[in-house]
Amino acid sequence: MLAELAAFNAGFAVIKQTVMNGKDITSALGSLSNMLGAEEDLKARGNRKKKNIWTKVAGKSADDFEEFIALNTIKENRKELESMVRLYASFSWEDFIAYEAKMRKKRKQEAEERERAIARLVGFAQWGIAGLLVFGSALGLLYWSWANYG
Repeated sequence: MLAELAAFNAGFAVIKQTVMNGKDITSALGSLSNMLGAEEDLKARGNRKKKNIWTKVAGKSADDFEEFIALNTIKENRKELESMVRLYASFSWEDFIAYEAKMRKKRKQEAEERERAIARLVGFAQWGIAGLLVFGSALGLLYWSWANYG
């Protein structure tokens, strides 16, 4: 959780400096990507915790409060970034939001592609193991029949 917050803050600092210098946001694309990724990872971690049965059984923990503080910090930083973009940037806040949406879509597509690739690899591994079991069983049966009747 602290790693995501640190990544968000680092990206925010770079984007803040970029906006304050009056540069175009395209010079800080990597930082924006890191910032969005950290924010999404933090939110996804919270959603996974909410869906986890063990968390429901054990109840709330200190991590929940830390997560709340981290998300609140991100919310405050986004308000400050919006203010800076509206005052100093050569682009509008709406353009910035549209770009963020495009980046989120891209990250979602990449995550889906990774999941499909992992599922494909798991499928190949399952078929490989099944093939080895069948082949090994056939060899074992042949050996057994040869040893007992041959």
